This record gives sequence, C-alpha cells and structure tokens, in this order.
Amino acid sequence: MDALRSRMVARDVDEPHRAASPLELLFDLTFVAAVSQIAGQLAHATEEDHTGDAVLPFLMVFFAIWWAWMNFTWFASAYDTDDVPYRVMTFVQMAGVLLLAAGVPDAFDGDFTTVTIGYLVMRVGLVSLWIRAAVAHPESRGTTIRYAVGVSVLQALWLSYLALPGDGSRWLFLVLVVLELSVPLIAERAGTTTWHPHHIGERYGLFTIILLGESVLASTNAVQDSVEHGLSGELGTIALAGLAIPFTLWWIYFSEPAGEGLAVRRDWSFGWGYGHYVIFAAFAAVGAGLETAVVSAGDHIKADEKTVIAAVAVPLALALVMLWLLHVPMRRPSVRLETIVLTAALILLTTLAAPSLGVAATLVILAALLALLLTATLLTRRPRTAAP
Repeated sequence: MDALRSRMVARDVDEPHRAASPLELLFDLTFVAAVSQIAGQLAHATEEDHTGDAVLPFLMVFFAIWWAWMNFTWFASAYDTDDVPYRVMTFVQMAGVLLLAAGVPDAFDGDFTTVTIGYLVMRVGLVSLWIRAAVAHPESRGTTIRYAVGVSVLQALWLSYLALPGDGSRWLFLVLVVLELSVPLIAERAGTTTWHPHHIGERYGLFTIILLGESVLASTNAVQDSVEHGLSGELGTIALAGLAIPFTLWWIYFSEPAGEGLAVRRDWSFGWGYGHYVIFAAFAAVGAGLETAVVSAGDHIKADEKTVIAAVAVPLALALVMLWLLHVPMRRPSVRLETIVLTAALILLTTLAAPSLGVAATLVILAALLALLLTATLLTRRPRTAAP
C-alpha cells in the first residue's frame, strides 16, 4: 500500500506477474468458516440418513457463499487499489461472511434470516466499491453503475424473500439466482471489466485448495472423535483414503492451466466462472461425505454403506466431468473425455459394491480410480494447444 487513498482505475489486463494479494488471501480465510459449517451440516444430515432433505439447503447456502466470493474476486481483479478505503470495504465483506457462516445451521432448518443479513453486509461493501469505481473511472462508468444498481436491486429482493413462507419461496429463490447471474451479463454489455486471466486462474485455484482443505479437515475432526472409541484398521484405512482422494483431486484440477486458457478465450469467462459453482459445491460435498465415512467407522449411524459411499462418489464423479467440460472450449484438456467418462461411471458403480465390500474398502477403490485417472493423464498427456 503506497498511499492512504488512490484513484480507483481499471488495472491492466496484461499486467506482468499479477498475483493474489495478501488481503485477498485473508479474505479467503473467512470463507473457511462458512465452508466448514456447510460441510458439517451436510455430513450430519447424511449420518442421520436425511441427505435428501439437506441437499437443497446445501445448494442454496453454497450459492450465497460462492457468489459473494466470486463477485469480490472478479471486482478485485479489475479494480484492486489496496488503499485504506478498499481495505475497509473488504473488511466489511469479511464480517458479512462470518455472519453468514453463523447462520448456516439455521438455514438447514429452513431459517435463512441470518444468512441473508450476512449476505446483505457483504453486498453493501461490494456496492460501495462499484460506486467508487464509477466515480473515479469515467471510462467504465456505464459498466460499474450497472453493477452497483443491479446488486442493490437484487439485495432488496433478497430481503423481501425472507417474508415469503412455505415451499413457494423456493421457486422465488431460483428466480433470484437467475437474476443474480444475469447482473454481470447485463453490466458487461456496456464494456468488459479488465480482469486479469492469470490472476483469476490463481484465485480460483486458491479457493479450490480451501475446499479440498475442508475435506482434509473434516476427516481429521472425524478421526479425532472416533479415536475416543478406539483405533482400528478400518479407521486407519478410511483416513488414509480420505487423504488420498482430495490430494489426487488437487493434482487433477491443477493439471489444467486455467490462466493460459482464459487469456486465449476471454469470451468463455462466464461459462468457466459460473461452471465452477458445480465443481466447488461438489468439492465441499466430497468433504462432507468423507467426514461421514470416518464417523461411520467409530459410531453407529443411521445411514447404510451405500448412502455413505454415494455421498462421496456422486459429487466426485460430477466434479470430474464438469472439470473436463469447462476446459474444452479453452484448450484441448490433458484429461481425455473417454478416460473421464469411464472413471466417473466406475466411481458411481462403487455405490453398488459398498454393502458387500464395506466403507473402507470402497473408499480405497475410489482413491485407486482417481490415481489411475491421474496416471493415465500423465502418461498420455498431449501437447497443449489452444482452442480455436
């Protein structure tokens, strides 16, 4: 930070050596609490064999987490000044994230009041930054004003959403999600923001590590609880497989150079950015599934082996397929389609084998399938060529 206050102008899209700032890293840490809460709630519901009831609240709350993180990330890529007002408004958004995290348990019970208030606090901080950019940078005023107005209007609608009772409000939630996703599409028609492709690629990679870290943390916490009931070979096997799965997912995810692809296909930024909702939610769900698997080794839970393995296998297969789909428009993926489809199918089939093999052995198979996918990718890696 060179000055107490700087003029907020658009940053250079070709700025060399652009990397995530320490403030962005601190900002991401607040999301650790939110992701931990949502993964824990999904894991608890799975243990009680109520996964079906928890999936929708999980997806709804995760949308708020992901969308708030993504909005700030793309704004910062284009207008980060790192001066005192910018840092203060970032702090406001961080406070909103913690408030949202505190409301996650109530949201799973159907009360979204605290989550919505936390979301409101985050949006207030973001709108103030868009207004500041509009005042300081006339060249992009049409775009920045559209963002500020769009986000403000949507926040008013979210507050109104709280007053609606019953299942009908879920349909309105979907409508509001579509409107939220439409704000950047409409705003960018007046002129595209100067986001940096390598910076965006790094930021998404950092959030991926947070989500995969939650898988490790979930397993660690569950192991700690299970140790009280005595260590066993089954528990050790589950814990080891639970570490191998996120580690291999990390390797597969970072085998695709997102920054290079986005630099070539800036027009695919919306598809790539929005599609990560599926990948990120799947990674969080894998963490919840792994926690359930470890708990199943030490405690008696209501969910059977098939349900426990499905909680890991289904989001795992979904993440792999979605990862391939997002990179196809940018460049020829290093992971082949036929390999991805075969691996995803085999991963899903493990749920059928779980009652006979048990949770521990089936998790080992899942880890082995991911390892085989990674090995095949490394051995058959093709020269990277950008998509036309």
